[in-house]
Amino acid sequence: MATFEATKITYHPGTVTREERQKALGQQGVTVWFTGLSGSGKSTIAVAVEQVLIQRGHAAYVLDGDNIRFGLNAGPKILADTRGYGEDQAKRFGLGFSAADREENIRRIGEVAKLFADAGLITLTSFISPYRKDRDAARKVHEGNKAGAIPFVEVFVDTPIGTCEQRDPKGLYKQAREAVAAGKGMGFTGVDDPYEAPTSPELTLNMATQSVEEGVAAVLNYLAERGLIRA
Repeated sequence: MATFEATKITYHPGTVTREERQKALGQQGVTVWFTGLSGSGKSTIAVAVEQVLIQRGHAAYVLDGDNIRFGLNAGPKILADTRGYGEDQAKRFGLGFSAADREENIRRIGEVAKLFADAGLITLTSFISPYRKDRDAARKVHEGNKAGAIPFVEVFVDTPIGTCEQRDPKGLYKQAREAVAAGKGMGFTGVDDPYEAPTSPELTLNMATQSVEEGVAAVLNYLAERGLIRA
């Protein structure tokens, strides 16, 4: 069987320009990347911003970390149970929570977000995305897009870990603390795996001291000041 080298593929530009897409939608595409610890309020803010944008006539879509892991970035068990993958296939294509899998998880989402934003959508991503280099790589693919740079807005949801642990909506902090106490560990961000905070995010929120409404207003005001949405 013949094999084909990756070097034989070429980029095929479309005939519709970004300006034409923007004109059709009446808006500019942008990725708003929410990052922060589990329980920080990333998803809550992202879906609330999406709701307001839609109500104001904007085309917006949330890419949520948990939701993506049911499909595009599903783990081995989900692929085996719901997609009929064999054990070897499921292990090969499924993404777990190792450092390498988390890196691939964010790499894929960075690429998908870029495509959504290039299509003209206001794309809101909600991922812990704990490693700085992975978030920087997502920004880089937006800035280096072949059809021209796409706006990328990093929003650091800087909610203290104490507040996140008190909320613990999935019971994961409790589980992680128990695992660490038992000498096992589970590689959970903020407990026994690091979270590398952004050094220069476009916007920082603290959902321990700000209400959801205040967080939404801060995001929308920033986008309006940048001319990325209608004021």
